[in-house]
Amino acid sequence: MVELTIDLAKSVPPVLAVGALLNNTVCATKGEQAFISPLLGDLHRQEDFARFERTIERMCLHLEVAPRLVAHDLHPDLPSTRFALACGIQPLAVQHHHAHIAAVAAENGHLGPLIGVALDGFGLGPAEEAWGGELLFVEGPDFVRLGNLALLPQPGGDAAIREPWRMAGAVLWRIGRGGEIPLRFADQKAAGFLTSTLERGGFLETSSCGRLFDAACGLLGIHPTVKREGDGPKALERLVSRPKVMQGGWRITGGTLDLLPLLGGIADCSPQEGADLFHGTLIAAVADWVTQAAAENGLTGIALAGGCFTNRVLTSGLVAALTENGLTPILPRRLSPGDSALSLGQAWIAGLTALRYEHG
Repeated sequence: MVELTIDLAKSVPPVLAVGALLNNTVCATKGEQAFISPLLGDLHRQEDFARFERTIERMCLHLEVAPRLVAHDLHPDLPSTRFALACGIQPLAVQHHHAHIAAVAAENGHLGPLIGVALDGFGLGPAEEAWGGELLFVEGPDFVRLGNLALLPQPGGDAAIREPWRMAGAVLWRIGRGGEIPLRFADQKAAGFLTSTLERGGFLETSSCGRLFDAACGLLGIHPTVKREGDGPKALERLVSRPKVMQGGWRITGGTLDLLPLLGGIADCSPQEGADLFHGTLIAAVADWVTQAAAENGLTGIALAGGCFTNRVLTSGLVAALTENGLTPILPRRLSPGDSALSLGQAWIAGLTALRYEHG
């Protein structure tokens, strides 16, 4: 029923948080503690959703709490969101990447302000954008988006997650090499008309760091299609021997970090060389981006969260680079950087919001 208990930086009113979709957990607060459930699974599966409902009922009874708010993801179509909106408790929508950063803050007893770096696959933004590479200013229950990864087309929407070659094709098209798509991906049925699809427009655009990894995999011929999200990036990480920095591999403009030069630069590399250049340049680029934002905001605490931080090369390299720049990386301790920690972040935001309501 309760897998982890986290001591919070301050006492908050009782709230419930229901996580998102994949690797779901739920969390309830009581005083200065947050109680997190075991991993409940993926809520699109009926048996996992039934477990989710049972766990919430039993946890609230066991802890003897009557939640004042129920926090949920912004995405309206998630089973957890639908549950929150129907359960009779006042709902509070929490942006996905804000929750990621808040989870790290809560676990480390940090009230903010701090800068959050969320490198992730997908989370809905406040205007229904596809977020996933975000630089956030976080203080208490509030956040401001300071920057994001430059938008890339995600042709086919969710199909691009299962078929990373589509993200590679989008990169080739964006750098003026769209004519190569049918030849480079000749074994993919949709390759022949991907360029025309892109030229017609109307495609989803994303700031997702996960889709950058997918683009790199597609360009390097690593898992052009996958059964599970993350299979390609894991294979790419295994190829790294010594990360290298590509000079001129990124641009920063008005808070937007553009890694298109890097992706174009590895398009003709071997998988091994491309893996080294992708990881090394991504680390250097993100460190540059974060360091500029930290100086502009007078902050040194940098929270790192999101599914991309399961990549040990990225995490260790970025921690070292930020530390060398005089900043203080703040990492998850007992929790994953991925979606299983979302409920804690949602609960912390909801608890601080409820506390604000109490004090007017």
